[in-house]
Amino acid sequence: MRRLMLATFVFLATTGFDWLERWVAPNARLIDEHWQKRDPAASTVVDHGAWSALLDRYVQVDDVGVNRVRYASVSDADRAALNAYVARLAATQVTALAPDEQLAYWLNLYNALTVQAVLDAYPVATIRDIDAVWRRDRITVEGRPLSLDDIEHGIVRPVFDEPLIHYAVNCAAVGCPDLQPEPFTAAQLDQQLDRAARAYVNDPRGVSTTVGGDVTVSSIYNWFGDDFGGSEAAILAHLSTYAAPDLQARLAGASSIDAFAYDWALNEAR
Repeated sequence: MRRLMLATFVFLATTGFDWLERWVAPNARLIDEHWQKRDPAASTVVDHGAWSALLDRYVQVDDVGVNRVRYASVSDADRAALNAYVARLAATQVTALAPDEQLAYWLNLYNALTVQAVLDAYPVATIRDIDAVWRRDRITVEGRPLSLDDIEHGIVRPVFDEPLIHYAVNCAAVGCPDLQPEPFTAAQLDQQLDRAARAYVNDPRGVSTTVGGDVTVSSIYNWFGDDFGGSEAAILAHLSTYAAPDLQARLAGASSIDAFAYDWALNEAR
């Protein structure tokens, strides 16, 4: 036993905890075949106007280009509007929507529920201070209770199989891809996801390099590495696809990822 503990200590000391973080990250696993239902011919468009108004009013860009939320300034009336918006989404028959309309629905719902969770617990220094924030049921859709983890890892990832969704769901942390200042819509979904990916990859929160060529990337690429190809080479190729020319040139000389990083501080406007 002592020998095993020593070996484990040496392994951690030499490799860090990146492997452990990836091991405990939620897998993409469909929670219910019900959520695979869709109607490609459907023309219904979900109204996200209330969410648009809230984003416009409370999301602001800080001095280094990070989208932050003015949680402390949200009025009682706007909290009621957010709750009413979430309730309307809960009453939507999402399985009767077309695929892109469904994905926009889930992304907006996830982000709205996250903001709602922070407001309900505010003030907090980090979303991780909220008990069971991702695991607790937060909404019932089509008679099925859902948590944030259920939405992201049990529906969105397995059903849509789209790595760019990681740039769209926001976990209220500075290190996360920005909470977008507009709702996702089926009509603009491809452009919105592409724009979000490029913004994050070209921000130091996504990728940074040193003069010596060391590459540090967001822990998102560690936690959900399989979604980005499953290897460091595949992750670097993905990053290069969305990198601006200068970053692309720096990544061209990289053969491995040297470190992962993430800032869990609340994405609060100050």
